[in-house]
Formats: sequence, structure tokens, C-alpha cells
Amino acid sequence: MKIAVTSQNFRTITPHAGKCRRFLILGRNEQGELVELDRLDLPKEMSMHEFKGLRHPLFDSDILLTASAGQGFVRRLQQEQVQVICTSETDPYRAAETFLQGQPLPVADAHVHHQQSRPIMPKLG
Repeated sequence: MKIAVTSQNFRTITPHAGKCRRFLILGRNEQGELVELDRLDLPKEMSMHEFKGLRHPLFDSDILLTASAGQGFVRRLQQEQVQVICTSETDPYRAAETFLQGQPLPVADAHVHHQQSRPIMPKLG
């Protein structure tokens, strides 16, 4: 399972998923440890807010964790079978591990622009 995380600084989960251009791609290695598989550092025209093409690197993910996302972003990724989860958790590894363990993530703050403020339980299996 590939988990994309919005992270403009490559350290914390950041908001505004549609305008984000930097993502950590996390997943489990052969030993079952959660590790960084890749980093995306995309040009501005590849932010989902600007992107008009058919194939985007985020579409290869199963899950996207973010601090906030607009409905258009959520719909676009859902069309590509990518589940978007908004959370107030700031640590990418803690958020991904919590999700993978089937636990709910803390809900994103209500004041964050364009956010989906409801906990989303993972679909396991």
C-alpha cells in the first residue's frame, strides 16, 4: 500500500492538498517497517490545482493524508481510487502508522481552509 502525504517541508503534514507540490510516499518494506519509498517535488503546473492531464504521480497512491483538501481535490482523487484523509496529526509516520493499524486519525481543525472535517476510518482488506 502506498500512502502519499502532503508535506511542503518534507517533515510534517501540511494543508492545501490541491496546491501542494511536495509529497512523501510511505509504505512498508519487506521487514514490515514503515519507510519512505519516494519523494515527489513537482513543478507548479503539476499541483492538482493546476494539473489538466490524465495521469498524475499521486494516482499511483492508495491513500493521501493531508491537513486540508477541497471537495474538487477529493473527488478527483476518488475517481482514481485514491482515498483522501484529512487529519490534524502533523507527523507523517505517526499518521500513516495509525491509519495502517485501523485506528481513527485526529480530525483536522475546523478553521483550516477547504477541509473535510470528519474522521474517516480506513478500508481494510
